[in-house]
Amino acid sequence: MDRTQRPAASGDVVLALEDVDKSFGAVAALRGARLELRAGEAHALVGENGAGKSTLVKILAGVHAPDGGRLLLDGAPVHLDSPAAARAAGIAVIYQEPTLFPDLSVAENIYMGRQPLSGGRRIDRRALAARCRELFDRLGVHMDPDRPARGLSIADQQMVEIAKALSFDARVLVMDEPTAALSGVEVERLFAVARALRAAGAAVLFISHRFEEVFGLCDRITVMRDGRWVSTAPTAELTVDQVVRAMVGREVASLFPKQDVEAGDVVLEVRGLTRRGVFSDISFDVRAGEIVALAGLVGAGRSEVVRAVFGVDGYDAGSVRVGGRPLKKGSPAAAMAAGIALVPEDRRQQGLVMELSVERNATLTRRWKLARAGLLSTRAERATAADWARKLQVKAGKLADPVSTLSGGNQQKVVLAKWLSTEPRVLIVDEPTRGIDVGTKSEVHRLMSRLAADGLAVVMVSSELPEVLGMADRVLVMHEGRLVDDIPRARADEDSVMLAATGQGGTAVVR
Repeated sequence: MDRTQRPAASGDVVLALEDVDKSFGAVAALRGARLELRAGEAHALVGENGAGKSTLVKILAGVHAPDGGRLLLDGAPVHLDSPAAARAAGIAVIYQEPTLFPDLSVAENIYMGRQPLSGGRRIDRRALAARCRELFDRLGVHMDPDRPARGLSIADQQMVEIAKALSFDARVLVMDEPTAALSGVEVERLFAVARALRAAGAAVLFISHRFEEVFGLCDRITVMRDGRWVSTAPTAELTVDQVVRAMVGREVASLFPKQDVEAGDVVLEVRGLTRRGVFSDISFDVRAGEIVALAGLVGAGRSEVVRAVFGVDGYDAGSVRVGGRPLKKGSPAAAMAAGIALVPEDRRQQGLVMELSVERNATLTRRWKLARAGLLSTRAERATAADWARKLQVKAGKLADPVSTLSGGNQQKVVLAKWLSTEPRVLIVDEPTRGIDVGTKSEVHRLMSRLAADGLAVVMVSSELPEVLGMADRVLVMHEGRLVDDIPRARADEDSVMLAATGQGGTAVVR
């Protein structure tokens, strides 16, 4: 592929899909899909989970070959039969889920197979680190190139993926949910990079379920539904309601269907929880029927606090009580026995076993109850999974299929099913709607509201401020490992939460 040709002029079509079809067995993922990406333009691709967006992205990335239709690069047909061919064509993809090698360094992940070599044909570590720092400077990120990828937060993993994509100096940059785990400051930093690339003549394809990002960054919006193209229009001519109706083909009920519930007795008590260097002196209560949100910027310590409460991580001081009884620290088994359930932030790495079936994942927390004489009853497992799939409206071909075949929203429902089947008293949900579409978000929010109305105590960690304000009875705001404000629903707004989250507001939390 000739990468030395003259760059396309602003507004020229760089990459186009025409009537593209793709099926997996009997499932038609794309049917007559079409898309035009122009130089110097940010183009949004939106649709519910299962609309075909991920399949389209994988065709652009050379992972899948289309069954019909064609791809045009600068007006000429092109066959992207491998990821290497896509990269040679100047197409870089930032996927929704990070795919790093955990035991390699950040720099090695970014320049895998392309490391600069010294005269002795050895990897030039100094040049490698220097190139990485240049990329991070463009992103406004401070990260050690020699740091192992293992242990990086989701936000940092995403930044490594973005740096990797930028290292290819792409003409077409595909961003598949790149901001799902980023804070507002990090999102704006990323958008600055995307705008700079757009101004330099790159074509940017942006996929997101966050409409404020789509309308803030993109020039045009293409809507897909059930694998088909629905519409393409300039962003300035559209409203959020119009886009949602085109996506789902129906009117969507309130995105935040929060029921007013009178809170009951205190179920979860956290006192003086401290983990040196991570969070300090965290104290709060959660009552039956209450949804309490932990808000703050990425890195404030929110996920670390709930992981410590559940026993995944240890802590140096403090205590946790459930129903008035002390909870053994550092023991997820004790937390589960006490009635705590944790839906983790990273559903693929921490919430699911991707190679196992939908039914096996949905019943992992109940296997001992489904066993007969020490042997797992497949019939009981299937019946239990089918019951929860029906309750949560999980869309799956077969429950015996690998959970990896489901869309992100349906994977999240399987994680919820796994934990709700334990009949918990306290449900902790970390980023409950990260990377899922607007229709499924509404369903998850309705489920959370219904569970709270039934007396469950819910702790929600979320980076999406509209979700926090729409669903929480109280907002606990963290800043740099400390709890800086406890804001009741009636007083919570964007200004009060963000001021506290950035250390410019907030009051001492009353225990």
